[in-house]
Amino acid sequence: MPGVGEVRVSGQTTTRARRKVLTAVPQTAVADPAAWLGRYLQRVVAVDGACALAGGLAALMIRFEEPVLDRVPYVIFTLSLPLLWWLSVALAGGYDARIVGLGSDEFRRVFNAAMGLTAAIAIVSYAIRGDVARGYVLIALPCTTALDLVARYALRKRLHRRRRSGAFMRRVIAVGHADGVADLITELRREPHHGLTVVGACLTAGSAEAHVAAVPVCGGLERVESAVSDLAADTVAVLACPELNGTRLRELAWQLEKTGTGLCVAPAVIDVAGPRTTIRPVAGMPLLQMDHPELTGFRWVIKGAFDKVSAAAALVMLAPLLAAIALAIKLGDGGPAIFRQTRVGKDGHPFMVCKFRTMVVDAEQRKAELLAHNEGNGLLFKMRSDPRITTVGGLLRKYSLDELPQLWNVLKGDMSLVGPRPALPEEADLYGNYVRRRLVVKPGITGLWQVSGRSDLPWDEAVRLDVRYVENWSLALDLQILWKTTSAVLKGSGAY
Repeated sequence: MPGVGEVRVSGQTTTRARRKVLTAVPQTAVADPAAWLGRYLQRVVAVDGACALAGGLAALMIRFEEPVLDRVPYVIFTLSLPLLWWLSVALAGGYDARIVGLGSDEFRRVFNAAMGLTAAIAIVSYAIRGDVARGYVLIALPCTTALDLVARYALRKRLHRRRRSGAFMRRVIAVGHADGVADLITELRREPHHGLTVVGACLTAGSAEAHVAAVPVCGGLERVESAVSDLAADTVAVLACPELNGTRLRELAWQLEKTGTGLCVAPAVIDVAGPRTTIRPVAGMPLLQMDHPELTGFRWVIKGAFDKVSAAAALVMLAPLLAAIALAIKLGDGGPAIFRQTRVGKDGHPFMVCKFRTMVVDAEQRKAELLAHNEGNGLLFKMRSDPRITTVGGLLRKYSLDELPQLWNVLKGDMSLVGPRPALPEEADLYGNYVRRRLVVKPGITGLWQVSGRSDLPWDEAVRLDVRYVENWSLALDLQILWKTTSAVLKGSGAY
């Protein structure tokens, strides 16, 4: 859009310039977000009703042997189950537009709806002394919940695919300092499934940039409302900056209220998930309270027990595969099947990690010869076509089979199934305070780095993901990462 940026900065936005902007914007992106959002929620409602009806019919057929027409009350209840399910999901916030595309929040609300409906049926049955077949309820509601979770997962994945192609996105005007705006743009481009794309920026006084991360600058803070109009934006994201104090932010909210434009305020705290933050109104001011991460206590005892039980079971079930891999490595060049190396664990304590050997026996001695060809970022040495990798080793690395012996490290207590990548001592010696944060928990066989790109990730992004894991750890996050690891390993991308 040549010349449009200059028109906006001067404050003399003309109808012609505005027409140029709107013409340059893809029609799928300019469309009213309420339109696609309404269609999406309609599909969700239809899917919820179909799953509830299917769950009720499954319970009728499984629970009762006699013809269903002899069980008229249960037939009526089955036909009414979609209505009850819709009401329960609505009360649990399952149709809130703010959770569209956010799997964990959406799934939790569906599960809460199931718990609420089960409790309501039990209470009503007790109150009216109704003789409800428990088997029917114990089949209908779990089936409904499971079917609905699977269906919503499929809808969410379809939405994410469309968003990666640029559809169904909210158009955002970012407001703040240039560095903060650039970081926001980078993050949203990296994870488009969140449904936000920055189309313009309004920077604080003193910023003379014409573009920030290839996004046009529309002017200063006073140009926010006109930038929203010019770029057909539907959301304004305000980053932390002292120039926008409470009074000016309130005035901006009043201006945006007239056009129905959404307003998001990003705190200075980054990589901290919702469960650790709470808004507390104090003396009329909304204060953001940030709880400390849970790095000790009962949940970590459960994590440790889950790790060890799972590792032991996996070692037993995978014993034939482990033996076959070890034999293939041994027959390849006669060297040892297991490679042991010192790594840095929790609180900086060293331990000996076990992996299947994927390189030639003298790989460490030959590393110095290849330093000039390092393709890694930061402290890691990586080569896409490392000549030291054996034929068997290349296959093992592609599907992360070389990591399987680390199950023994998990069983010993040196590692977890999920956690930051185990670091080399020479890496840990160069860590600053920020990076050392990843050492407060046990390293893992898999982690956020594994399911977000593996070796394709730049060093700073891998570190950021490790720190994000530490800051937001939960058992649910561990299970989510384990689930995603299967897909990442089967694709084999980013492994070398």
